[in-house]
Amino acid sequence: MQFAVRTLAPDLSISSQVVDAQDEADARRQCEARGLFVSAVEPVRAAGLRRSRGASLSLVLFSQELLALLTAGLGIVEALEALLEKETNISTRSVLERLLGGLREGKRFSSVLADQPDLFSPLYIGIVRAAEGTSDLPRSLARYIDYQQRIDVVRSKIVSAAIYPVILLLVGGGVSMFLITYVVPRFAEVYQGAGRNLPWMSQMLLGWGQFASGHTSLLLGGAAMLAGALVLLWRHLTRNGGLTRLITRLPGIGERVRIYELSRLYLTLGMLSEGGITIVNAIDTVQAMVSTSMRASLAAARTSIESGLPLSSAFEANSLTTPISLRMLRVGERTGDMGPMLTQSAAFYDGEISRWIDRFTRTFEPLLMAAIGLVVGAIVVLLYMPIFDLAGDMS
Repeated sequence: MQFAVRTLAPDLSISSQVVDAQDEADARRQCEARGLFVSAVEPVRAAGLRRSRGASLSLVLFSQELLALLTAGLGIVEALEALLEKETNISTRSVLERLLGGLREGKRFSSVLADQPDLFSPLYIGIVRAAEGTSDLPRSLARYIDYQQRIDVVRSKIVSAAIYPVILLLVGGGVSMFLITYVVPRFAEVYQGAGRNLPWMSQMLLGWGQFASGHTSLLLGGAAMLAGALVLLWRHLTRNGGLTRLITRLPGIGERVRIYELSRLYLTLGMLSEGGITIVNAIDTVQAMVSTSMRASLAAARTSIESGLPLSSAFEANSLTTPISLRMLRVGERTGDMGPMLTQSAAFYDGEISRWIDRFTRTFEPLLMAAIGLVVGAIVVLLYMPIFDLAGDMS
């Protein structure tokens, strides 16, 4: 939580700053530790301030910097002190100060991370706690960095594949709207004095154009309300898992969504297993990260594993495998290298998803361009059709 603190420095200068703290006493203690006299402390909301983006902490960047310092031979306290010295963002400094304060009180690193659950995920805390048992924090941080980067690669591919179609839809919709609301009404004025019977489809287009021109504000308001309703519907479906269930029912796409979820599941389980966490505890950590439908299957698989069933059989019984991953899991059970085998299964899935995204975009984008061209072309042809009829009569 953030607090607005008004302080008095030893040089008698008065300043106001925003501090991340657990409560008002913690915020006061942080400022007094810097030699400042605190005159007032109040929550950020009461002060009318908003939480800035700078208050968030990039776990990947934090892990990369911490890993570099630990690899160079610094201890965890020295590494955090070095990060604090170079940090200029007040909110990030307060996070590092709280971490250092907890370590100096004798707490374990995983415990001081757990004291800030809004910044450090259960997954991150879990790998750090497992690393404390093996005294190999740098290797665990390297695993987490590699894990997050692999997730970001697939996610960026999906986002990149969606950008171009969205731009095409916006441009095509804008051009169509301009033709309907501006060009078509002016053609309608010309044709009204021509004294000729227009083709039926042209009459419909001209009538719609005149209506759109006369009720532009009404149409824009309706479009804004529709967009707002769609946003609310999107948030509702995302919150209760309905969006995932809807997408999985789409032909051709549903199976790819399932493959993507399995890839994230296997990659996370593999990282945790390689870090020394038992598969049952790893499943407990992962359950909060998967969709609602997969969560139920994962809980059933966990129960089967606790009853003595092998991981491959439990996953197969609850539809958490494919033929390829099932064989790889069985190999991992025979060799005892389940963690690396789970990671390799995720890599296989990631490659399959990337290839499908490339094929889909190469097919969908030309079809979308053709559809937009047909719509715009149809509007133009219907506008000029009466002129073509007149030219035919004159000839």
